[in-house]
Amino acid sequence: MSTREFVRATPGLDGMVVSAVGYRTAGVLPALHRGLPSPYLTLIFSLEGPVVTGRTAEQAYGPDAARTDIVVAGLHQDPAYVAQDSHEAGVQLALHPLAARALLGLPAGELTSQLVVSGTEVLGARAAEVRERMCAQDTWDERFATLAGYLRQRAASARHTAVRPEVAEAWAWLARHRGTGTLSGLAEHVALSPRRLTTLFRAETGLGPKQAARLMRFQHTRSAVARAVAADRPPELSRIAAVCGYYDHSHLVRDFRQYTGVSPTAWLAEECRNIQAGGHRNGEE
Repeated sequence: MSTREFVRATPGLDGMVVSAVGYRTAGVLPALHRGLPSPYLTLIFSLEGPVVTGRTAEQAYGPDAARTDIVVAGLHQDPAYVAQDSHEAGVQLALHPLAARALLGLPAGELTSQLVVSGTEVLGARAAEVRERMCAQDTWDERFATLAGYLRQRAASARHTAVRPEVAEAWAWLARHRGTGTLSGLAEHVALSPRRLTTLFRAETGLGPKQAARLMRFQHTRSAVARAVAADRPPELSRIAAVCGYYDHSHLVRDFRQYTGVSPTAWLAEECRNIQAGGHRNGEE
């Protein structure tokens, strides 16, 4: 008998952690999972074997796959392919990209050259000790508390340069507009030229403002689609496209194909069981 468990926690880290989800699956058939791009960084502490990922399905199943017990991933515009075992467990966090300096010790822009980075390379040996403690704990509350305490200590002792206020305000503006609006309007809002804003924004986050805006809009769209499925309602893609700021239904499908590699219908067919179990909600507003 297969089981899927997803447990959410309130991060409680002043907005630096957007969401925290504990997951455990057992007795499921090994499968390939698409880790989708989002406007958040990913931090995973696996509690049962390494997370195995690749830029393609072939890489995920091949000798060049990345294998690490602690995953750190920056902002990307393509899916990551995860070779899932029959038994998995871990805690996955969605981190605000502007919190990377405080929590990870480097700007998010330095993470985009690799699909994933080993957590110990970024966080040091202390992270491995925290993972071992979490593996020995019996409840999700204990694990969440251990990880939150560790990150809180890192933030308190961080010696990092503050994010430029123009970049912070630009991100907040994009979030308020849910990824809609124009680059010229955003640049005017933060009193920078579009070129200067794009340079600073990319150095901090790894993406330009337009790319980040598209990711935000896609995140809201994917969440709306998943909520409809979880409520046992057919997702009305044309209506969702209009609500989320797409020009039309075909533009929504275009973004789905870029960010998932498949159509919305194909993605839903793959993810239906995870959505119904609540596994789609990491990073959801």
